[in-house]
Amino acid sequence: MNQIVHAITGRLSLREPQYRSLAILERITEILPIGNSTSLDEALRIIGSEYPTVTDFERSFPSLCFALATGVGKTRLMGAFITYLYLAHDIRNFFVLAPNLTIYNKLIADFTPCMPKYVFKGIAEFAVTPPLIITGDNYDQLTASTLYDAIAECHINVFNISKINSEVRGGKAPRVKSMQEELGKSYFDYLAALPDLVVLMDESHRYRASAGVRAINELRPVLGLELTATPFVEGSKGAIPFKNVVYDYPLAQAIEDGFVKEPAVATKENFSTEGMTPLAIEDVKLKDGILLHESIRAELVAYAINSGSKLVKPFVLIIARDTTHAAALLTKIGEVDFFGGYYKDKVIQVDSSTKEDEVIERLLKVEETTEPTEIVIHVNMLKEGWDVTNLYTIIPLRAASARILIEQSIGRGLRLPYGRRTGVAVVDTLNIVSHDRFQEIIDEAMRGDSPLRMKQVILGGGSVIRKSVTVVSQPIIATMLGLGEGRDAADTNVSLHFTAQETPIAQEAYKIIQSLALQPNIVPGTALLQDKNVLQEIVNQVQAGIVPVQSDLGFDDGSSVDVAKVVAKTVELVRQQTIDIPQIQVVPKGSVSIGFKPFVLDTAALRFAAVSDTMLLQGLQSGSRQKIYLIDYNEGEERPQDIIIDALSGFNDIAYEEHAALLYDLAEEALAHLRGYLAEKEIMPVVRVNARTIADIIHGQMQAHATIDASEGYEVKVSRGYVPFRPSAYTTYVEEETLDYKTPPPQKADIRKYIYGGFKRCLYPLMKFDSDGERRLAKILEHESERWFRPSSGQFPIYYPKGNSYSQYEPDFVCEISDAILMLEVKALAEMTDDEVKAKANAAVRYCELATNYAADSIGKQWFYLMVPDEEIADNMTLTGLIKLYRIQGIS
Repeated sequence: MNQIVHAITGRLSLREPQYRSLAILERITEILPIGNSTSLDEALRIIGSEYPTVTDFERSFPSLCFALATGVGKTRLMGAFITYLYLAHDIRNFFVLAPNLTIYNKLIADFTPCMPKYVFKGIAEFAVTPPLIITGDNYDQLTASTLYDAIAECHINVFNISKINSEVRGGKAPRVKSMQEELGKSYFDYLAALPDLVVLMDESHRYRASAGVRAINELRPVLGLELTATPFVEGSKGAIPFKNVVYDYPLAQAIEDGFVKEPAVATKENFSTEGMTPLAIEDVKLKDGILLHESIRAELVAYAINSGSKLVKPFVLIIARDTTHAAALLTKIGEVDFFGGYYKDKVIQVDSSTKEDEVIERLLKVEETTEPTEIVIHVNMLKEGWDVTNLYTIIPLRAASARILIEQSIGRGLRLPYGRRTGVAVVDTLNIVSHDRFQEIIDEAMRGDSPLRMKQVILGGGSVIRKSVTVVSQPIIATMLGLGEGRDAADTNVSLHFTAQETPIAQEAYKIIQSLALQPNIVPGTALLQDKNVLQEIVNQVQAGIVPVQSDLGFDDGSSVDVAKVVAKTVELVRQQTIDIPQIQVVPKGSVSIGFKPFVLDTAALRFAAVSDTMLLQGLQSGSRQKIYLIDYNEGEERPQDIIIDALSGFNDIAYEEHAALLYDLAEEALAHLRGYLAEKEIMPVVRVNARTIADIIHGQMQAHATIDASEGYEVKVSRGYVPFRPSAYTTYVEEETLDYKTPPPQKADIRKYIYGGFKRCLYPLMKFDSDGERRLAKILEHESERWFRPSSGQFPIYYPKGNSYSQYEPDFVCEISDAILMLEVKALAEMTDDEVKAKANAAVRYCELATNYAADSIGKQWFYLMVPDEEIADNMTLTGLIKLYRIQGIS
């Protein structure tokens, strides 16, 4: 496998489908060298022998389609294609076609350095001299010297096919064919004369048979690369699939691999349309869809607060029957009777009276949190180029086949707002509200030829869906000091423990206390805040920072407020409302090297079909690349294990010189497996064709046996003596009352729905529980501990191995008692032997050991980790008893 492909894959962080596409392009250029004199028919035969799905180029030049699902990253793949062809084959001229104005502008931005989504970021060869971008708007302003003597060796032309189509109507020639005196010919003729022009066609299904593309055929490019998520055109008798698809990565696979949202069809529990008029059904769908949207909006606010991520503002897409229907919906949504008129200024209508490109430009703003739109009504005009990530609810109100609804509507909402799955269902799901056609859509999605599989969401029984809201639970200390943040935070100008004049002093002191956490050598824990020297330093900093506020309040010299007294009181409140959680890291000293322990390779996945003699012979006959070996190869030439090791050496974490022995052992194990079912003469062809796949399988297993060695060992570093507490956010129903923690929930299975309060020793006023066992444990903590809380996301710097990476772990509870701090996890008995649970426990125990060692030097307390069976928690238990029964000191 070409090292250039490996390098590009790493530099551009290509996803697996993008890498596969790039590897296919590399193989195509091997069996059909670019720019040779092979006839079109012969080229088709050569490519079709290895890629049988390619039965016709459907162009007057070799053209191949890469069908990648929406949201996988077609623009980045174009950047990878250009980079590979430039570096590996010295191709310097590219012609990129966009289907409309919006995608045209988007492509120009993505190919322009310093833009947020620059496709060549990380490509060193383009860092100093980036490609020259020539567009349909500036090509006629270029001079001959710019084109022929430019510093930039790579030229990328970006043109809008819709504009070309409009220019060739009535048999006219496009403007690009007009004579340019500076060039002595038209720009079109200049392009057509280039010996290395490669055409890339974005969303190629949109202009396959257009007059503009027929004009593009005259450019006589050496290669065409098409990208689309829809590899077919609609004909009078249905969809007509492309005949030149060389790689197909469908939506179903993208969903399964987690590159896009998971679509779900939603309806009411036990809903029946019997006896209902179409208008009544529409009304129910509309209102339920908006209620679902409000629930999602609240959940997204909670997720953003708890995870520290950016806020995502979701919106609803309503599919209307026609423009008249759309206008009626717009009026209805704006009325006071519809959710109290809340959406009057938050809804926009898209219809045929607005030009498509103008509409898309307006819709792009819907992602901005400051833009008010939460509902978009459209008829059938939302097409490619609308790359929004915050569409979460679709309400289809027009008649259409289930297949068309699935294929054409949901594609606009599948992109993930955070670029990856979060593991939180509401953040990762796109919902289609379809009470009346729920089963039809499910049945269509389950068909063997469906582009996806859809999960089912039952919105709940009865006739009403309840409205959700986000509730922010501020740390008690923040409320005491009149601080707060979040959507539902109260007025932050009022403190519960200080006068109006004292409050700004206390708040300033609190900020300084938080900053001192970053100096663990001075203040290793909150107990040291009461040291007289530390107290005086806080007073000094407060006096330096509070002067402008004092002046406004009329006490310039501070004589009316005892700053030292306010600071001492603030420190005491912080001590009472904090559990010291040190931020601990184990870091290597000296130089660091990555190694791999020897292991036995699992060869179960190494199963490949023999490569035919004919296929390889045809590849060799197509060009001059005679270093591609036939099935019969001579003794002394390259061996199959060398090919595998060469592919493995392309990974950034594998240094050949240090790992050569292990690599050869693993390669030999792989070959021994292949020899178990292949003839010896079949080994080399199979290895050549599948080298990257074999390397991927071996490399993946190596990760489980990786070691990190530090030349001077490891040291424990504490970056914070105590971690500031952050607000926690929860979603609940608008009319739902806060429950007292001492009272069991109405339905134990629904406990996650309820918010609990009434705590006296909890560091937060409100909490949610995942099980009734957790609620019962909270009762014990209220009676037995000095203080306790449930950590929010990211509170603990604890990481445990998960697959080939690490995930962050937050325990269920942390509490402080007279002589210790306890970290508690509640688990069902059946889950306690789970490998991931064990990995979390090991990481938590290690943290407790390090925190205990740190506490010994900082007047702190020892740490214990407890894993408590949910079923065993009862009101008569004590923390002392729990420690004796369930303290974990290590898990193998």
